[in-house]
Amino acid sequence: MLHHKFHLGLVLFLVSVPLACGGGAPPTEEASDQAPPTEEASQGVAPDLSQAGAVSGKVNFQGEAPQMARIRMGAEPDCEAKHDGPVYSQEVIVNDNGTLKNAFVWVKEGLEQYSFETPSEPVTLAQDGCRYLPHVFGVQRGQEIKITNGDPTTHNIHPLPQQNREWNISQSSGQEMTRSFPRQEVMIPVKCNIHPWMKAYVGVVSHPYFAVTGEDGSFELKNLPPGDYTLQVWHEKYGTQEQQVTVAPQESQEIEFSFEG
Repeated sequence: MLHHKFHLGLVLFLVSVPLACGGGAPPTEEASDQAPPTEEASQGVAPDLSQAGAVSGKVNFQGEAPQMARIRMGAEPDCEAKHDGPVYSQEVIVNDNGTLKNAFVWVKEGLEQYSFETPSEPVTLAQDGCRYLPHVFGVQRGQEIKITNGDPTTHNIHPLPQQNREWNISQSSGQEMTRSFPRQEVMIPVKCNIHPWMKAYVGVVSHPYFAVTGEDGSFELKNLPPGDYTLQVWHEKYGTQEQQVTVAPQESQEIEFSFEG
């Protein structure tokens, strides 16, 4: 009887050990600052650009330009000193010719059969005068973004993606870092938790056919292989619009978008 009780107690002890250690479940890994490898590995072929064309145009604005809020930087006098006068939100910038600055234009559909190499040159996102520069920019999927801090204060870079992994990094004055996004996503907002007025937007695209409008509201997508495409324009306040366009061999097309205030 004593021998039987000993074996029964030994069995119960051995069963209880893995339960007390978590049932043998693997340990939880800390979330990485970098996004995981892309699940969108391209299976297409490189496009034949011998007959490539182009699409160019403008993003127009109709109506009265809204008054943007003034940004108060009194808490950061060193940043405030970098500006010649008052600083305003960059949410809506209407150019002198009635066009919009900082509109992101890209080929949304029509390139699915192709694959494109990731550029080796990084795109720079600077923090200068307690602002993100540029305010709107694009990169290809997997392309490095070099983030710099030229201000004598600590900044915080906090993208808020939906399709990529979120990260939140503090950066001291003079530091540089590189990050990338492996999945296509248009657009990803970026904020600074320390300075809430600092905002930027990045479009992550699987190909090189994207552009951001500047001080004349124009864009150009060069070396586009012949085909039927859906072009989309994005603006942080006015949303998105789409147009279909057909590019014949060695043909240049012109289109215009228009937002109303």
